[in-house]
Amino acid sequence: VQLQASGGGLVQAGGSLRLSCVVSGSNFRIDRMAWYRRAPGKQRDLVATITIGGITNYADSVKGRFTITRDNAKNTVYLQMDSLKPEDTAVYFCNVDGVNTITLIHSDYWGQGTQVTVSS
Repeated sequence: VQLQASGGGLVQAGGSLRLSCVVSGSNFRIDRMAWYRRAPGKQRDLVATITIGGITNYADSVKGRFTITRDNAKNTVYLQMDSLKPEDTAVYFCNVDGVNTITLIHSDYWGQGTQVTVSS
């Protein structure tokens, strides 16, 4: 299973970016999809999650500004980020967990990260 994230970049405060993460691989049923971020000098923190049924959860710091969605047909998770602030500057990572449909082993996987920089 491989995850390919894209969409990061440099944006001014108040601007928007949309991150995408495509999951590829066979014999894997994706359950939860999520975005995390790691700001400079800090630990990696959860940003948002979405279940296979579409239930979402957000960190308090991004509620009302970020929206996580998924396209199950495309095995893709998105993070729409609006009203960006300098403190949103971080490397953003996508994460999925699910089940191998052959072995029934539950696993999770990480993308490579995409840099988001918000200038003031």
